[in-house]
Amino acid sequence: MLDGISFDIERGKFVAVIGPSGCGKSTLLQMAAGLLAPTRGGVRHHGRSVSSVNTEVGFVPQQAQLFPWKTLSQNVELPLLLRGVAAAERRERVANALASVGLSGFEDYFPSQLSGGMQKRGSIARTLVYRPDVILMDEPFGALDAQTRMVMQNDLQALSLEAGATIIFVTHDITEAVLLADHVVVLSQRPSRLLAKIAIDLPRPRNVFEPFRNEGYEAAYDAVWTEFRSQIDIGRIH
Repeated sequence: MLDGISFDIERGKFVAVIGPSGCGKSTLLQMAAGLLAPTRGGVRHHGRSVSSVNTEVGFVPQQAQLFPWKTLSQNVELPLLLRGVAAAERRERVANALASVGLSGFEDYFPSQLSGGMQKRGSIARTLVYRPDVILMDEPFGALDAQTRMVMQNDLQALSLEAGATIIFVTHDITEAVLLADHVVVLSQRPSRLLAKIAIDLPRPRNVFEPFRNEGYEAAYDAVWTEFRSQIDIGRIH
């Protein structure tokens, strides 16, 4: 349940959303995508009310959700097919999207032949290929091992700077939020309210492999943790 949450996101900014489990982070993304309708209030994209599925935004779910019977290139090409893009342009854009996530050479592989991290890259390429100006990401790295997750964080940082898209990124991980975002939105326990929207002014590019080497990282982490810790029953964590 979301209760009176309201905030704006500037064009081209990377915003991370954190909050306790079950507070409605994924619901917030689904409303932004037009997959769910709020019972009160509304969502606006470029000033336009979102009242149905918002085809102008990209959505990267928690799981890669590649079609197992399609090759990687066919999976990535699908949004362009649905938009009626000509074959020559489709081939070029698919090649560019796969190159941008480091998957050139894997075009004819099926999802079962790819690692979890590669499948996730494919899911991101499938979103990038149709060049949305807003990308919604729902804990996309949560199921990955620690090493792959850091590599993906580093890759996403580079991609976000290159693409210039607005990114809304849901995560449980404060470190991930601080390392990737321009702003961190902190939500409360249910009924979920907006606790804070905290600016992260660390210089870019950021070192995701050694967070404490980023100048100002500790202060930024403390600012987010100060807001978030009130929502966690630390006494029940052993």
